[in-house]
Formats: sequence, C-alpha cells, structure tokens
Amino acid sequence: MTIDSIHKKLLDQLKTAVLLLDSNLTLQFLNLAAEQLLEVSGRKAIGLTLGQLFIAADTDIAEIDSALSDNSSFTKREATLMLSQGKQIEIDYTVNTFDDAQGRQALIEIHSLEHAYRINREESLNSAHLTTRELVRGLAHEIKNPLGGIRGAAQLLADELPNKELGDYTNVIIEEADRLRNLVDRLVGLRKQPELAPTNIHEVLERVHSLVEAEIAGSAIKLIRDYDPSIPPLPADAEQLIQATLNIVRNAMQALSSPSVDHDLGKIILRTRITRNATLNSTFHRLAAKIKIIDNGPGIPEEIIHNLFYPMISGRPEGTGLGLSITRDIINRHNGLVECQSRPGATCFSIVLPLA
Repeated sequence: MTIDSIHKKLLDQLKTAVLLLDSNLTLQFLNLAAEQLLEVSGRKAIGLTLGQLFIAADTDIAEIDSALSDNSSFTKREATLMLSQGKQIEIDYTVNTFDDAQGRQALIEIHSLEHAYRINREESLNSAHLTTRELVRGLAHEIKNPLGGIRGAAQLLADELPNKELGDYTNVIIEEADRLRNLVDRLVGLRKQPELAPTNIHEVLERVHSLVEAEIAGSAIKLIRDYDPSIPPLPADAEQLIQATLNIVRNAMQALSSPSVDHDLGKIILRTRITRNATLNSTFHRLAAKIKIIDNGPGIPEEIIHNLFYPMISGRPEGTGLGLSITRDIINRHNGLVECQSRPGATCFSIVLPLA
C-alpha cells in the first residue's frame, strides 16, 4: 500500500468533510464525508471549481482566494452555502493554505451544523423520552393496583348476587377494568429486549406490505416499493421491526383516508437506502440502513410535530397516541433513530439502523 493510499484511507475515516483545492480553486480531492455533505461523488467532483460546487457563494470564494494569495488561514462560523443542486447547508469551515511541489494549495475542513444540531436534538429527545417512559411506568403501577382490586371485588360481587341478571352490571365493571389494564400495558410499551439476528430489511418490509395490501384493498391508496437490494442483513429483531414499521404505515393510511386530503390517489412509498457516516445514540457508524416511509397525505399539524413520539400525542381525535411511542421505543432498543419531516402533501418518516 502506497503512502498516498494510506493518507486517502485515513482521510476517508474522518467524520469531518475535507476538500483540497489548487491555486485556481479547482477541487483536487475530497473525502467520503465531503461526498456525503455535498451530495456528489468524488469521480464527478474532481476538477470542478469552487464556483461550480456552490451557487452564489462569491463572498466565501473571494475570501478563500484571498487566503490563497496571502498564504494565510481563517475560520468562518455559521456560513450558509447553496449546493449546485439547490440544497442549502449550514456549516463552519476552516481554510489552511500551504506550498508544495504542485504550488500553493488550500485545505478546507467543513463541519456540518445540521449534523451537530441533529445529534443534540436526538440526545435531548432520547433523554426526554426516557424520563417520560419512566414516569408513565410509575404511574401505570399505581393505576394497575387499584384496578386489580376493583376487578376482584366485581367478581366476588357477581358470585353473591341473588339475581343473575344483575351480573350484566358486574360484567361491565370487569370488562372496563380489563380495557383500562390493557391500555396501561400499551402505555408502558415493550418490556422485551430485541432478539438480534441477521435480518433482511426487505423481508420485514414485504411482510408489512402484505399486511397493508389486504387493508387497503378497494381504496384509492397505492403502495410503492423503492428498494436498494445491495443493503446487507442487519442485526435486528424482525418481529419488532415489523411492528415498528407497521405502526407508521398504518398512520399514513389513516392520514390518507382523512377528509382533508385534496387529491384522488393516495401514495405510500417504502424506500430503502444505504447511508454513510451516521451518528446514532452518540455512536458513529460508517454505514447504516435508512428506511423511508413517505405519504402524500395532509401532513402532521405543526403544534404536535415536535412531540410526535411521546405517549398520548395524536393528530386524530380517535387516536391513542401510542403507536409512534412504541415505534420509537423499538428503534431505540435497536440502537437506531426515527425522525419525521412533514408538510402538506409530503410526510416522511425515516428509520436509520446500524449495519453490523
């Protein structure tokens, strides 16, 4: 292995995006983190100028060109740049210049603020979710104790009734106590740890697809598969992942059945892709599998979007608000991440799971 290939391999291991420019601001090298951040392959990007990578970035380009001319370095905080495909990125970047046999060059290190914000938000949500879950479990324990007493007393009362027709009333007490107990159990969520085994994520999605196909038969909802067959097996509990994914897909079905939908054909897309350099539960993973569940429904109300994964939060009057809380719990137990982005006509839930 040559020293150049060693250097490239080391740079590709970094989570920081690294660009190397010559004196004409032409890209000579970028690492894998930069490819992901700029959403461009190294093969296509090498030889492009900075002005071709970023749109309307005259001020930043002039500052980098000036640093090259003066052989100086600088750091810029909270810069907003637009990629050639129109996407905006929020970044901090540092420019260092140096001279070698090829002339003066600039090394640019880029730190994505979106990545940092997402990690902080994820840690905050995980902490709040854990606190909420422990509070709910403590409350569930306090509720189930008197429920058991009420149910037992109703059974004893039923045995002592002189008129068996009055048993209808004690049966109502018993059935409602059981219903409340089941609701409390659902609030507490899964207690079983996932039994991890090599799992084909597409087999999970095909199972969900077959279950939902039967439910939407005859309706104006279409299920669309968009799979990446190159995704290898990942360590997971298939049954739990089916439940987690099915909760999201059923929510999409219910959203598409609401009267606020302004189109004739509802679409639910099941999409899988490989994602690189993912930080999940504060752990960095070079590769991860991303599942996207996209629908063209009315969107999630803005007032609940940030609390969507907490228990008892629902956008539907008849909803219990437990499905997404259970989904988040399952994905967290798989050391993964579930997020949601929504606007009218486009709601996307993303599940990211680490590959072995």
